[in-house]
Amino acid sequence: MQLYTFFRSSTSFRLRIALAYKGMSYEARYTSLPKMEHAKPDYLSVNPQGLVPALIDDAGKVFTQSMAMIEYLDDLKPEPALMPKSPEEKWYVRAVSQIIGCEMHPLNNVRVLKYLKTACALDDDKINKEWYPHWVHEGMRGLESFIVSQGRAGTYCLGNQFTMADVCLVPQIYNAKRFNCDLAPYPAAMRIFEACANLDCVKTTEPSTQSDAI
Repeated sequence: MQLYTFFRSSTSFRLRIALAYKGMSYEARYTSLPKMEHAKPDYLSVNPQGLVPALIDDAGKVFTQSMAMIEYLDDLKPEPALMPKSPEEKWYVRAVSQIIGCEMHPLNNVRVLKYLKTACALDDDKINKEWYPHWVHEGMRGLESFIVSQGRAGTYCLGNQFTMADVCLVPQIYNAKRFNCDLAPYPAAMRIFEACANLDCVKTTEPSTQSDAI
């Protein structure tokens, strides 16, 4: 398999964690977002959306969209599982994942931050010290409340089972820490993050370990 990835991409980080957790090997194809390599014709022929990650299997089939890809990998190699078995627990894991992937991440990804700077004329301080922290805190408040109210968390988001919810949580917290967001108000999420951060599948795939880290 080949994985098109960028070291600082949250969605790429998700796939790296999932693949490492399942012990699935791949060839990394580093795709620089700052250099706009994702917008070049050769990459658009792989993923017309121009987004990373993209996964190409040994038969040449292309898979995109990180959460759909994680569930695909879970079907392809069921153990160790990243999705629970029961319908209700699957709902919960998907709900946590979508709070992060659909409500938090899109507001602070590279495309949005770049647009704020170039089209809306916001300076770096306005973006990094106001926009980014505001939406991180909005999202984290909702996430923390959901996790606590559900009462399903243990070591990880779902008891002692590492799931797609944790895979999505880790990169989001990494990014929030990079932008110096105050995460103390979210003890449940941070406790889970600290447990995840000690796993080999996270330690070996976090951004600073990647060959394209700059």
